[in-house]
Amino acid sequence: MKPYRQAILGLGSNLGDRATMLASARSTLSELPGTRLLAASPIYETEPVGLREQPMFLNQVVALETLLSPQGLLRACLELEHEHGRVRDVLNGPRTLDIDQLFYENTILDTPELILPHPRWQERAFVVVPLMELLDLPVLKSERCWDALRREASDLPVCEGVACWGTH
Repeated sequence: MKPYRQAILGLGSNLGDRATMLASARSTLSELPGTRLLAASPIYETEPVGLREQPMFLNQVVALETLLSPQGLLRACLELEHEHGRVRDVLNGPRTLDIDQLFYENTILDTPELILPHPRWQERAFVVVPLMELLDLPVLKSERCWDALRREASDLPVCEGVACWGTH
């Protein structure tokens, strides 16, 4: 029997009812075959990165347990973004839903479609701040597969530019 693996995803939205988009993403992710949502961080409101002239984002980080491969999870996330109305017409532009696969346990991967861990996670306060809270939740706190990530994230400089918006 194929073992379950844990993955951490970043969710973001800055168009439409942002909180509803994140809630719908969490719900739909938990309905993927062989997948369940383990935990979700609080939601943070953040400034856009890259293209500055766009609405503020809501962001959060979630942990999944899944039988999907990293590539299968990527395909599912891209399909979810499309189903939630995401249009990829402007680099770093506004979006109804953005789902980034940040980590897939300790997997290191570098393909044209997917790089794991996500190459810019340490530069993004909207990832680091909720990630620290997620890794400290009881369901993940004792998971050894996240120990190195927990240490690495705690050694990063204090992050600014994010404000807690609420819980899910």
